[in-house]
Amino acid sequence: MPYLTDPVLAPGTLAATDQPTLPTGDGLLLRPWRPEDAPAVHAAFQDPAMHQWHARAADSVEEVGGWIGEWRQAWVREETAQWAVVDAGTDLLLGRVALREIHLDDGQAEMAYWTTAEARGRGVAARATVALSRWALDDVGFHRLELMHAVRNEASCRVANKTGFVLEGTKRSAVLHPDGWHDMHLHARVRGD
Repeated sequence: MPYLTDPVLAPGTLAATDQPTLPTGDGLLLRPWRPEDAPAVHAAFQDPAMHQWHARAADSVEEVGGWIGEWRQAWVREETAQWAVVDAGTDLLLGRVALREIHLDDGQAEMAYWTTAEARGRGVAARATVALSRWALDDVGFHRLELMHAVRNEASCRVANKTGFVLEGTKRSAVLHPDGWHDMHLHARVRGD
């Protein structure tokens, strides 16, 4: 059965090119993940705050190396697009920003981020989110980006609000974390916001 509308983004929109490096213009760089990032990611996931807001744990550097391989392949499959957020001068890992749940035909994806303990309170997540949103909406042509966070995660809510993601509602009991089911705020930006 044919669709009545054309895809917003054609298959191959991402995979036809190498994953870009995106400067924020204020000292950060969003770059593709490298195998040598595994020890820094493993260290970041030892932070109790990561355990509070994420469902995944990192048991070894080797395990994280597998994640990085998966992240790199996900670009080719156009499923997710993940970047390391690093200091532009030193290449020190400060966090991660990503487009998850990519649906090219609908022109939609979900924004996600985390920061290392040392990077928190410096606007790293917000600056990276702005740069990735600008690239996805303005340069690539995505129509809608969603951002979800646990209602109790006030820092993520501040990032969403600061970066133009409008609160659209609460998804009740939507995500299972180690401490139980969490209600999630749903924020979004659409092209032209």
